[in-house]
Amino acid sequence: MVADIKDKAAIVGVGSTEFSKNSGRSDLSLAAEACKAALDDAGLKPKDVDGMVTFTMDMNEEVDVARALGCDDLTFYSRVPYGGGAATGCLHQAAMAIATGMAETVVCYRALNGRSGHRYSEGVSGDLITGSAIHYGWYTPYGLLTPTSWVAMYHKRYMHLTDCTEDVMFEIAHATREYAVNNPAAFFYKRPFTREDYDNAKKICDPLKLYDCCQESDGGSAVVLTTPERAKDLKQPGVLIKGVAQCSGKDQEEMTSFYRPEIAAIPEMDIAAKMAYEQSGLTPDDIDAAVIYDAFTAIVLWQLESWGFCEQGKAGEFVLSGALRPDGRLPTNTHGGQLSEAYIHGVNGIVEAVRLTRGTSVNQPKKDVNHVLVTSGVGVPTGGALLGKMD
Repeated sequence: MVADIKDKAAIVGVGSTEFSKNSGRSDLSLAAEACKAALDDAGLKPKDVDGMVTFTMDMNEEVDVARALGCDDLTFYSRVPYGGGAATGCLHQAAMAIATGMAETVVCYRALNGRSGHRYSEGVSGDLITGSAIHYGWYTPYGLLTPTSWVAMYHKRYMHLTDCTEDVMFEIAHATREYAVNNPAAFFYKRPFTREDYDNAKKICDPLKLYDCCQESDGGSAVVLTTPERAKDLKQPGVLIKGVAQCSGKDQEEMTSFYRPEIAAIPEMDIAAKMAYEQSGLTPDDIDAAVIYDAFTAIVLWQLESWGFCEQGKAGEFVLSGALRPDGRLPTNTHGGQLSEAYIHGVNGIVEAVRLTRGTSVNQPKKDVNHVLVTSGVGVPTGGALLGKMD
């Protein structure tokens, strides 16, 4: 059965705070600022909001954000777990609420002091209090304590199975940085790097070097969704949710596929892609640009395969063809991604996907952009969304 979600909700506003390494203000202040910016972008007021969605990892409670903004009653609120896997999951929840009439105007937000406050690069050692300690316990004693170490492990396996080389990883990092260089909102605005810089950068966990790893950032991003009917009368052109899906695959755990027969695989993203394409009636050939979750260069490769832009194991060839660049087959992470704009757990990527669909990205491709893919993180239950222009 295919879910009847196509064109039932539209993104009408996007907003972000500045991105920094030391915001000097609370997570709540960042959340309220991002939500207010998104509402202003839509031409809506806080009193129009009747729903909110965020991450279970977000420190800002809905009641606090709503009060800070000046919202009235909320009839819907929801949280999505699994870190970066929640990014498009927020759209999934909001679109379902709007499609079923549970809410009319929903704000999705994520805000964090991810550099000056809690740093995810510090890993999990010493602070595990849930059932996840069971599976972490199988490999943390061997030094696999951080996201970088987990991804490095299964990317090594991927490199063994495919023709992926360091040249491929450099191309992803460099293409992404070149977009950021042109983006005034990006932390690395006007700060390019060369192949020599990449090669000489600190090795974080073999084969991942410094520029293969995303930033730690302070900041917030938010998007506003409503009905397509209401979207027609608002300030910005609405961007339709054509398809959105999420999946937790068999033998799923958090951050790795170490329990599975093949660790260099993300079947949950494969399933989510299939579901979103079926909902939307679109195919990979219909997708003009993408925002692919890039906590690490490596994970971009697997997602290109999951969403059908190249054959399994051939993402390296696709990337080296220049496909991710402005004049390539699939301009990707045109804001600079989490590698070079900011790490807001992928929600700043949703903001960019909306801008690409509207035609307002600072790195807008020259070709027509009618449909854009945006994805969530990998190694966890995850998903993605297909966005399209309103008629």
